Amino acid sequence: MILSFCSCILFSFVSACLGAASVRHTEQYLQYEQRAGSTMTVALKKRFTMEMDSIGVQSGKTRIKHKMAYYGTIQVGTPPQKFSVVYDTGSGNLIIPGSDCGDAACLNHDRFDGARSSTVQPLECDGSPVRGGRSTDKLTITFGTGHITGKCLQDNICIGNLCAAGSFISSTAESAHPFQAFAFDGVLGLALDKMAHGIDFSIMSRMTRNKLLAEPLFSVFLSDSDHEASEITFGEIRHDHMASELFWVPVTRSSGYWEVQIEDITLDNKPQQICQECHVAVDTGTSQLGGPSEIITELGDKLDVKSDCSNFHKLPKLGFLIGSHVLNLSPRDYVDKVGNSCHVSLMKLDVPPPKGPLFIFGIPFLQKFFSVYDHANSRVGFAIAKHGGHEEVLVTLEKHVQKSRFQDQPSPLAIASPRRLRKQNGTSVK
Repeated sequence: MILSFCSCILFSFVSACLGAASVRHTEQYLQYEQRAGSTMTVALKKRFTMEMDSIGVQSGKTRIKHKMAYYGTIQVGTPPQKFSVVYDTGSGNLIIPGSDCGDAACLNHDRFDGARSSTVQPLECDGSPVRGGRSTDKLTITFGTGHITGKCLQDNICIGNLCAAGSFISSTAESAHPFQAFAFDGVLGLALDKMAHGIDFSIMSRMTRNKLLAEPLFSVFLSDSDHEASEITFGEIRHDHMASELFWVPVTRSSGYWEVQIEDITLDNKPQQICQECHVAVDTGTSQLGGPSEIITELGDKLDVKSDCSNFHKLPKLGFLIGSHVLNLSPRDYVDKVGNSCHVSLMKLDVPPPKGPLFIFGIPFLQKFFSVYDHANSRVGFAIAKHGGHEEVLVTLEKHVQKSRFQDQPSPLAIASPRRLRKQNGTSVK
């Protein structure tokens, strides 16, 4: 569900540095292989909706926007209370409705009841000790179209049988829009640690510290077909979901997002020189693709999608050049087509510096590409997702290899409406 993002631009290293990095990464994985870690796969349900979206007050016209969300289950407390949550790589905290929230948005969902848990502990949201056994501290998280206010608690949090004590936000107030209409109860943030409100709020950090995982990573496979199961797997790379080799890209900035560098945008594998050294956040909680207004406008002009769909079958592949690889989307991935009505489904999103300008790879991208999130080494892996046994070739632009700012890192092992996060008075705000 995002918007926030990460900065340590990876410049070319001498071969000795690359060798040292490779050895260090291998040693880290060997350490995990010696631990009694586990893997866990969570099946994800999908919710598909259509909304009317105004495209101009003066024109009085509207168009239909498609939105999709994927969510699974977790358990909190002792005995465990079950909740459905979006597994969200674009945020850092677990947020679920609390029993003391009387808003319609909360009453419409399962709520966490601390009185029913023998292991719950109150917390001050700034991490300081609670005095008198009860905290009155609260924080407010503002989204693009709503807000949540909540208190901070600690309790046992389980993904399947992977359990560890951790901190989370139990909401005491939620705006009706958009939360009342959500099919899921809350959000489980899976961004890097910096995005979390504190280190104990980061579920990947907790599972890594407690040696729960066979490998300190998770992988995401999303499908828009009812005949395939979408899932997120912790502690393992599911190679059976890959229709191409996996390649790794380093996280490029330090905001906490799974953010990588795009070297350009391509049409039918031809670089357009309209987005050189752009950055993109990979976000499982966002239903669309998005980017800076200026670039999206220029890209829309180049694509020239006819509103009556008359040129739909002649549209080019829209690709993103990452390193030497082109990650291509077909017209069905980037055009919203309803009957004989077509429009480019790329939202304009202007994130100010230093976090912007920024692209968002949301669900349409993640349905096309299998993705892996390496928490220990701050990098993202991509492969073409295998759907229904159909395989494609991962495009590589050989002549671009020498110009690339970074090369693929060697692998020791052979991802609702737009809403964005920023730091405001020390609080993560969406």
